Amino acid sequence: MRPEDLPPEARDLKFYGRRKGKALRPGRARLMETLLPEISVPGGEGPLEPKALFAAPVAEAWLEIGFGGGEHLAGQAEANPSVGIVGCEVFLNGVARLMSLLDAGNATDRVRIHHGDVRALTPRFPDAGFSRVFVLFPDPWPKLRHAKRRFIGPDNLPELARLLADGGELRVASDDMTYIRWSLRHLMDSPDFTWMAETPTDWLGRPDDWVPTRYERKAIRQGRAPVILRFRRNPR
Repeated sequence: MRPEDLPPEARDLKFYGRRKGKALRPGRARLMETLLPEISVPGGEGPLEPKALFAAPVAEAWLEIGFGGGEHLAGQAEANPSVGIVGCEVFLNGVARLMSLLDAGNATDRVRIHHGDVRALTPRFPDAGFSRVFVLFPDPWPKLRHAKRRFIGPDNLPELARLLADGGELRVASDDMTYIRWSLRHLMDSPDFTWMAETPTDWLGRPDDWVPTRYERKAIRQGRAPVILRFRRNPR
């Protein structure tokens, strides 16, 4: 995305991280040219009503921030036919991989993609527009001097709280315990969220509707135990 394509309030955003990896396979490159334009979130600066974005009628809308390779988003879309999901991802190769997953499934009419920084998009959404927000295995920025780059923190939590409907769920996952402790501290300090965990099983286990990701499998192979935090949006 070019800076001039961003809304005015987002043009000064600074993004840290990779935007592109290896050259795309021909099939995925083709889907980026054909499928992605069909299911992209409309550009511009005007307001967006989440449930009105989808070609199929939906009962609720979810938002996934940084969907990586797209396994979770595609799996949730297939498993929840009454839900529309907006996915945001900067990394080109991850978007292309999601296109291949969606092309092989039946949920493209209930998925909309923003290939770019989510912070450029969220100001266009109304208050309480989403019933779930996922932030799964984001870059942990483990060095202390990079801590302010972590997505879950004081800069972004007010906006996440604004986007979530009362009683909605914010789901955060990571295999980096520094990131988990950081997220817990800031979420517990926030007046907008309540931790849903009652026993260790609630954060060391997996929700019934969990969809594994390749990043999670890689962490497990390397001996790291992912943690899933679930927080409820408090009534306004």
